[in-house]
Amino acid sequence: MSLPVIGLTLDAEKPGGYSKFPWYAVRENYCGAVARAGGLPVLLPHEPERAADYLDRIDGLIVTGGAFDVDPTLFGDATRHEKVTTKERRTAFELAVTRGALERNKPVLGICGGQQLLHVVLGGKLIQHIPDEIAGALAHEQPNPRDQAGHAVEIVPGTMLHRIVGAERLEVNSAHHQAAKDAPQGVVINARAPDGVIEGMESAKYRFCLGVQWHPEFAISSGDERIFAAFIDATR
Repeated sequence: MSLPVIGLTLDAEKPGGYSKFPWYAVRENYCGAVARAGGLPVLLPHEPERAADYLDRIDGLIVTGGAFDVDPTLFGDATRHEKVTTKERRTAFELAVTRGALERNKPVLGICGGQQLLHVVLGGKLIQHIPDEIAGALAHEQPNPRDQAGHAVEIVPGTMLHRIVGAERLEVNSAHHQAAKDAPQGVVINARAPDGVIEGMESAKYRFCLGVQWHPEFAISSGDERIFAAFIDATR
């Protein structure tokens, strides 16, 4: 049996550091997590007009995270917090390929910023800056290394995520200043942090549609690895 082809979205960086010219980037462990789970990872450059061509060739989509935010105008906010940073072409591509994947009922996994984009695609709104909207918020941009836990999340019993991880509590890493704000029609909130911040969401309208606010590619728990295994299984 051939390996399912998994498309991963890329980050885009300005000149400097790796190259004197603009460059794409993705952490190695995203690809490693897909490969360990039995998928063939392929990387998707930001060509919004080619989204359908990519979708013809992939069996599942992972929308990755990055140090940037979804433009608030895309979820109806008239103002932009000073901490918000956007990458317009990346977001345009991710919107096109995510919408296309859902229309074709291809499995979609959104990770961190990828969950936020998926939430917006499904009609949701975002908290633009957690410390300004959540009283007594945890350090969702954890000070310790990302391959360690930053806090726990409570998993909602009966959800797809609960069935996947087989637990009602997971220790997770945390690297975000935004989060999903609501539960639009068709979206189920499946995990929250102790401060109430939404940490996971899913939709039963699709074959596999899951977003998690943490980074399971670091595999700091068996639950993280089960997320990738379930996603790959759904693509077969």
